[in-house]
Amino acid sequence: MPRDLVPATPSHSPEAFLLAAGITLPNASPPAANYVPAVRTGNLIYLAGQGPIANGKPVMTDKVGGSLSEDEGYQAARLAGLNALAVLRAELGSLDRVRRIVKLMAWVNSAPGFTRQPAVVNGVSDLMVEVFGEAGRHARSAVGANELPFDIPVEVEMIVEVDPIPA
Repeated sequence: MPRDLVPATPSHSPEAFLLAAGITLPNASPPAANYVPAVRTGNLIYLAGQGPIANGKPVMTDKVGGSLSEDEGYQAARLAGLNALAVLRAELGSLDRVRRIVKLMAWVNSAPGFTRQPAVVNGVSDLMVEVFGEAGRHARSAVGANELPFDIPVEVEMIVEVDPIPA
């Protein structure tokens, strides 16, 4: 499933790219349980898992490779990535403070026999490269799961390197 990428360039920021591409980030969702959406230690931010949620409710549910197609899973992963970026922006104030997406972990709610989790997770990986260019390329894990919270099709978490806190 080839995707056309329009990577960010050094001539503009991730925030400028989002504006030019007409991508509006959702408001960061509050946690669904007893956790915080982001934890910073030094120059790293660990983002809690994000799914394809809008206005506090799943946009889509069920298993990829079952009632959901691989392409629908890709779109769910992209939306989960947009939600992760919203949390990151809320934590930093601006995505221009991101130095690199270090690691991405994703779980795909998979029907029995579905093995194309990497293609689904490309939905969020492609988004990170679009927004951050080479700094969006990351190490990652794409894992199949037999169930996810609220029956969402994809959950994504990230580790992100950011600018140091000004002294």
